[in-house]
Order: sequence, then C-alpha cells, then structure tokens
Amino acid sequence: MVAVSAPDLVVDGCAVVTVDASGTEYRRGWVSVRGNRIEALGEGRAPAFGAETARIDGRGCLLTPGLVNTHHHLYQWITRGLAADSTLFEWLKTLYPVWARIDEKSVRVAATGALVSLARTGCTTSADHHYLFPHGGGDLLAAEIAAAAEVGLRFHPTRGSMDLGQSKGGLPPDDVVESIDDILAASTTAIEQWHDPSPDAMVRIGLAPCSPFSVTADLMRESAALARSAGVRLHTHLAETVDELDFCRENFDCTPTEYMERLGWLGDDVWYAHGVHLDDHAISAMARTGTGIAHCPTSNGRLGAGIARTADLVAAGIPVGLGVDGAASNESSSLIEEPRNALLYARAVGGPQAMTVRGALELATMGGARVLGRADDIGSIQPGKLADLALWRLDTPAHAGIEDPVVALILGSAPPLAALFVNGREVVRDGVVTTVDEAAVGADVAQAQATLLAGA
Repeated sequence: MVAVSAPDLVVDGCAVVTVDASGTEYRRGWVSVRGNRIEALGEGRAPAFGAETARIDGRGCLLTPGLVNTHHHLYQWITRGLAADSTLFEWLKTLYPVWARIDEKSVRVAATGALVSLARTGCTTSADHHYLFPHGGGDLLAAEIAAAAEVGLRFHPTRGSMDLGQSKGGLPPDDVVESIDDILAASTTAIEQWHDPSPDAMVRIGLAPCSPFSVTADLMRESAALARSAGVRLHTHLAETVDELDFCRENFDCTPTEYMERLGWLGDDVWYAHGVHLDDHAISAMARTGTGIAHCPTSNGRLGAGIARTADLVAAGIPVGLGVDGAASNESSSLIEEPRNALLYARAVGGPQAMTVRGALELATMGGARVLGRADDIGSIQPGKLADLALWRLDTPAHAGIEDPVVALILGSAPPLAALFVNGREVVRDGVVTTVDEAAVGADVAQAQATLLAGA
C-alpha cells in the first residue's frame, strides 16, 4: 500500500512484524506515519517521499507494535528490593507500613521512574493499579497521570481501593483503608476528570478494588455498578497465590473465581491480574464471558506464586496480556522480558509446543490491547491504527547469527531500542528516553526512597 501524499514519518529498511490477524511480516519493509496514526506499510524500500518526511533508517532493526503493560503498581518503584525472600502475604505485611507514608510528591517521582523504565523496554501503553491512598497524601492519581504525560506513554490508570482492614478480617492495616462512600466519591471524580473514551485517548480510567482479601463484597458490587454506568473497565487481583485460595474457601466457601461470579465480576469489561490458580470451571467461565487476564510471569516467579495455565487460557479464547506487576515484586520492570518469561514458564510445564515465540509477542501486543479494550486502536501495525511503534536494534553482537528477528527479540538478550513512538511522538531514541532527564529522574527516585524508608 502506497500513501498518496508525503507522510510525516517513515521508518524504512527494517524487518516488520505487524501482529495483524494474518501474521503479516516483512524481512525488509517500511511503515509511514501521518499525525498520530499509521498511514501505510509495505515490503521492500519505502517510496521516495519528499524532504518534508522525516526518515528513520531501520536497517539492522525489527519494527513491532509498541508493547502493552496490563498490570503495574507504579508507586512501588521507590520500594524496590524489600522483603526479597517473602511470600505474597509476608511481603504485603512488610510493605504496607512503608506504603502508608507515600504522598503526592513521592508517587509522582516513583511513577516517573517506573514509566521511564517501561519506555526503555518497549512499552507504549501501560495500565496501573493504584489502590493505596493514605489519609492526607494528596491527589495520588493526578500525580501518576502527570508523570505519564511527561514521559509520554499512553496510560490506563485504575482507581483502586481497599475497605477491609485487619480489624474486619482483611490483610491491610486499618490506617490504609477507606470507607465505601469515600471510595465511590473519589472514583466518580476520577472518571469525570480524567477518562477519555475517544479512540485517540491517551488516558482512560478504570475502577479496581484491590483483592478478595482487602475489600468487602459491597465495595465490589458498588464499584461494578458505578463502572458499568460510566462505561469504564474493571480490574482486580485474583487467584494469585494458594494463600488467596485458602482465604476464599475459609471466608466465602468457594474459589476466588466463584466469588467473582457471585459479585457480577465476570464480563468483557473485566480483567484480572495473575490468574495463576484457576481451575477448569474458572477458565470456562472466563472464556464464556470474555473476562481477561494480565499474566505477570516475572512477579509470579519472584514471589513464588506458581505458574499460570497460560496455554490453556489462550486456547480457551480468553484475552491474555502481559504485565510487569509492581516494581517491589519485579525490580527490573522490563516489559520486553515478560514475553520471554511467559514462553519459558509455559514450556516448563507444557512442553516446547505450549507457546511459540510469535505467540509470546502477541501476548505483549495485541493480547494486551484486547485486555484493555483497545484492540481497534493499538496492538498491531495496520493502516489507521495509532502510531505506537517499537524499533528494536538487532545488529548487536548479542544478536548476530540469529536469523529470525522474532526469535532474536523474544529468546535473545533484551535488545536496545533504536526508537519508540507513542501516538506518533518519539519517546526513545538510541536507548535513551528523550522526554525527560533520566539522570535527574534516577536521583529523584533515590532521594524519595531514602526519605520514605527513613520514616520507618
């Protein structure tokens, strides 16, 4: 397909993996961009556009859709490295008192650091699950949204919540939970202030009560009713660990997924983080309703949570994307490592046919787009879709001799980015984030963590 007039940008001479429904790939191809959208692409050399078209030489590189991160806790970037050898519940009990001291300033710093790391590892769209709002901490959601705008990533923050403290049988301390009325009021404000339903949206809001062991059934039901009346998506943690299974059996006399069914939390507007411990009934129910999963293999390994049944989820037709999860349970937060780890974990339990390298890349791109309800806008390289693109350099010594560029990307060392574009805007060039001062961000992060830990 050839554009009829000069585009704003063309990336030329690179391998192209579109991740479209037909699996279109070019060993040497080009993609052109006009404004914030992909205009055209093709095999061979790009047309001879005029001098007004910016041109990137993609020789030695692979162009893919930008990666989509479907689960994160950005605030945790300033609490990395703690409780390194703990189970999930032990880890949470150690960190809740530290997290209780976060505020608007520290969250802005943490979110900026985490989003810079995501950008450097190919991420163009990130969700975030922010569920902890200490009293007097300021507008933490606004801090994250400002950080995403500064770094330049497409952002799907979810207004999380906890209302079940230790005194009522929950896991979190009472001083970090909120009342249902306060949660619903803040959720309504977040939707009205920030949610953009348009196809070009850079910010979309979701509602996300934290987990079965930190929220009440009433909060789950009322959050779902509010989200559906406002047309936004729903998110929560589910079936991450055996401890959670035991909690649900002891308190609700059912599995986590059966509990979600009771509460009306199945549907194509819902996605769960983790889903490690799902039985056949759960998978069938999720497939029937179009409920999605954010698979977080690195974090699951870090916390010893187990290995998700990813191949079974995909085979059932469940929307599955990838997530780095919070930086306190995945210190590298490198999104390009997630498809590799997803593939290795799937093969470790299911054999070499359990997941292909292209299947792993699809989880990181179109899979994530489906999970976030953005399959029409992002996730593949197709004319008319938003220009969210990652150009990976594969002519390094670490990748020399790997003939298949997708194999090099997924199974080889994590490659540097030659360029990253979000909404048609360049965010990374030659491995460096161009929108912020990375050194200054790193210094701010170190200071914020030292200040937070000094208050212990």
